[in-house]
Amino acid sequence: MAESIEDKVGKDVLVDTVQSDTLDDVTVSALPKGTLDPVYAAKAHVLNNAIQQIGMGKYQWQLFCVVGFGWASDNLWPVVTSLIFTPIANEFSPSKPPLLSLSQNIGLLFGAMFWGFGCDIFGRRWAFNLTIGITAVFGLIAAGSPNFAAIGVFAALWSVGVGGNLPVDSAIFLEFLPGTHQYLLTVLSIWWAFAQLLATLVAWPLLGYHTCQEGAVCTRSANMGWRYFMLAMGGIAMLMFAIRFLCFTIFESPKYLMGRGRDADAVRVVHEVARRNGTTSALTLADLQVYDQQGQVQTDASAALHRKLEKLNFTHVRALFASPKLAWSTSLIMLIWAFIGLGFPLYNAFLPYIQATRGAKFGDGSTYITYRDSLIIAVLGIPGAMFGGVLVELPYCGRKGALAASTALTGVFLFASTTALTSNALLGWNCAFNFMSNVMYAVLYGYTPEIFPTKDRGSGNALAATANRVFGIMAPIVAIYANLATAAPVYVSGALFLAAGLLAVLLPFESRGKASM
Repeated sequence: MAESIEDKVGKDVLVDTVQSDTLDDVTVSALPKGTLDPVYAAKAHVLNNAIQQIGMGKYQWQLFCVVGFGWASDNLWPVVTSLIFTPIANEFSPSKPPLLSLSQNIGLLFGAMFWGFGCDIFGRRWAFNLTIGITAVFGLIAAGSPNFAAIGVFAALWSVGVGGNLPVDSAIFLEFLPGTHQYLLTVLSIWWAFAQLLATLVAWPLLGYHTCQEGAVCTRSANMGWRYFMLAMGGIAMLMFAIRFLCFTIFESPKYLMGRGRDADAVRVVHEVARRNGTTSALTLADLQVYDQQGQVQTDASAALHRKLEKLNFTHVRALFASPKLAWSTSLIMLIWAFIGLGFPLYNAFLPYIQATRGAKFGDGSTYITYRDSLIIAVLGIPGAMFGGVLVELPYCGRKGALAASTALTGVFLFASTTALTSNALLGWNCAFNFMSNVMYAVLYGYTPEIFPTKDRGSGNALAATANRVFGIMAPIVAIYANLATAAPVYVSGALFLAAGLLAVLLPFESRGKASM
């Protein structure tokens, strides 16, 4: 060979695009020498080249659809919890209604950790199928909940499935995508917007016509709407599970199989994907085994784990704080994610309750109007995300300007909603909030990975996500001790968005028009 394994996988360069469609020119983002297990990295490079040679075909497009189910589920079920919050609180009259959201968030955190780490142990295939299946089963069972404690438990259980969708689905989708089409992982976000639209569209007639009116005596027979809604959402999830399990053959990831020492199975999967796409692959078992034959250690899980444990440290985390400027940037982006992680669910989870109670004061707080307004608000999410993609490329604005402005304006619109004197005015402010918050998330998701060095980007993204999730769990706890009948959650949420917007101004790096390092 012209290159050693270390030379092949250890070049400290960043290549974000595929140079051509030929197998030999396919490259990947590389890390410094010693970061990756050399045998695994070399074999992964061979498998990536094989997938690129196959190209984007029928199998990947089918995978795009069934993975989209997971993306939709990840947004659908938190919206479901938000929409059923008011009728459940009215029917069961719990002393602390936000405990429902707390149980959901605990389930989401556990699910993300269990499925995220677990899919590297027992494989992506079972996790891919089971996540939506678990969500569907407990979602359907929840419709028969006899009390508040029961619906809280079932919310946590269905959220265990929901929490695993993104970490598992994104991994398996990326591992079958050729490098020229990895942008499709971003395009998957369209399933998010449609999921919210679907939930609110179904909720409008069911919850609008079969829910106790605000302030009225609420009995089970007069409040069956949320149970019908749970059956509908659980049924949709079960249909998604059936399509995944019965109508689509999900193969185990070739790189996962290779990492478990099953090179022959990895080669077999690559050839099967090629067959599904109507093409062929030149990959052979010898292409992978050649690295074992050069005296390198094997890639079985126990050997790789042993080598990693010998060198386990926090190098990548420390690298994010290696200089004062980089430490300042990392700390700020974590704080921004944390504040948004608390502010967004604090307001959004209790939005229907706020609409209903405030609407009652305006004399038009019917459940029909409440869920009609939720549908109108949801529609604004799609153009908001699109506008964010345009805003970040404008001169004299860029990522920092777009993030600071959209985050601060999100807070401003929340504060402005407290001045509404009619339900239509409240609806208008809420529409502005949803539009601007989608702009904010579009910018934030793009800017965050850009400001981390390639070799430490995974650790940086993990720090930001952890800060967001932990503070998300705090949101229902704050709401428990705040008076939901007042504007307190709105003020707290608005203040957090304003603070995050101000922090964005202080970010030291502007990445517009610059290549990632």
